[in-house]
Amino acid sequence: MPGPIALDLPDGRRLDLYVTGEGVPLVFHHGSPFSGIDFPPLIALLAERGMRFVGYNRAGYGSSTRQPGRSVADVAHDVRAILDHLDADEAYTYGWSGGGPHAIATGALLPDRIRAVATIGGVAPWPAEGIDWFEGMGPENVEEFHATLADPENSVRSAERDWPKWRAVTGPDIAATYGGLIDHVDNAALTGDFAEYVAAATREGLRESYWGWVDDDYAFMKPWGFELGSLKVPVHIWQGGHDKMVPFGHGQWLASHIPSARPHLLPEEGHISLAVTQLARIIDALIAG
Repeated sequence: MPGPIALDLPDGRRLDLYVTGEGVPLVFHHGSPFSGIDFPPLIALLAERGMRFVGYNRAGYGSSTRQPGRSVADVAHDVRAILDHLDADEAYTYGWSGGGPHAIATGALLPDRIRAVATIGGVAPWPAEGIDWFEGMGPENVEEFHATLADPENSVRSAERDWPKWRAVTGPDIAATYGGLIDHVDNAALTGDFAEYVAAATREGLRESYWGWVDDDYAFMKPWGFELGSLKVPVHIWQGGHDKMVPFGHGQWLASHIPSARPHLLPEEGHISLAVTQLARIIDALIAG
């Protein structure tokens, strides 16, 4: 896999950018912690549909310059710079897990550039009125977010503790490393080439520091910087009932609070299995708008 392009941003930061193929861009917002490297089966699906993959490392991940205090909404400036760099008037976008809010922000704040949005196991805002935000969440994430709410410095201490194991994780070890964040559905999906991809993407995101991960936690637990009710572009909400990283209730909540939502709430799927078994459906629904 070729290394990233170093994209210079208007504010002086630099962004890791991964571009594969030709055609209309699909901008990928990665999870937390993760990175924007590509996955060959996705590249093949996009090529068949006349599209190109565009991934990037969010601020603080990989070699992308950290942006302390960033909000979810700040990502829209980076995506606009990416599309300008590619001379792309329009694009599709999707976000997996912690990338979900960032994909939604892109659709809300760049309605002139984004045709449609998809989230896969995307997190809901904190607090999301009407749901128990932590119900059904795996113990590792419950601990991480509760600690951040109690004292933001806890997020730094947690990342310092966990960074060594995640930045060195391998495909055969990835499922065990997730621990209580996956059940049998996601464990079955996290094998072979996909397990190798998830491990490689995690290592890439954390290869220089853990600050992107920490800043994501901060961003999720404060106002996102835009109104969900302002969304006009189609937003496809994909959520699995076996998701222990981001529980099913988050997808249900987003589907009921985004005016342009297209819900795909699948009780039989998990956080990871959605990205394996439903990938072609996710892309085709996104294109259909």
